[in-house]
Amino acid sequence: MSGAGGGIGAPGRAPRRAVPSGIPGRVDGPASRAAAAGLHDAQMVLARLEEAGRTLLALPPGGYSTGFRTNVATLVRYMIEAEAGEPVPSRARPPVPSAAGITRMDEALGWLSLIPQDRRVIRRIVGARALVNPLTDRHLYTWRRLGTVLGADHKAVQRWHAQGVDMIVGALNAAT
Repeated sequence: MSGAGGGIGAPGRAPRRAVPSGIPGRVDGPASRAAAAGLHDAQMVLARLEEAGRTLLALPPGGYSTGFRTNVATLVRYMIEAEAGEPVPSRARPPVPSAAGITRMDEALGWLSLIPQDRRVIRRIVGARALVNPLTDRHLYTWRRLGTVLGADHKAVQRWHAQGVDMIVGALNAAT
């Protein structure tokens, strides 16, 4: 398999992950068929947790305060005068998530409570790995960074993460 075809193991290409349908911009795969059958699997749980992390990080930091709203015209005029009418480049922000996305986020983040309380470290690992930057699609916490924070090997952190996802899958499938 040579050339620019892009098969498995092709340099520069990440393998496509199957995630459930209903997530905008995603493809259907085995995970969506399992969810349609009423079963949950690790791929579907990971995809939903990562979607929840993206949604959480895409939420605006806060709304308008009353004081800001009353002085908006004065503030805008001052900013235009200070910049001599030049538009100020803004930081890139992800689009505000839809209400349905926020509902899915609440449901998926609620799954973290399915990991037993005496397994707090595993719960924190799964929660930290769910945080994915909505603009770059990269995890906020790498395996090595989590290992450093916890004082453990990154391979052990990966195993604990897999155990946490398995606990969530088992609890979700037991409930159906």
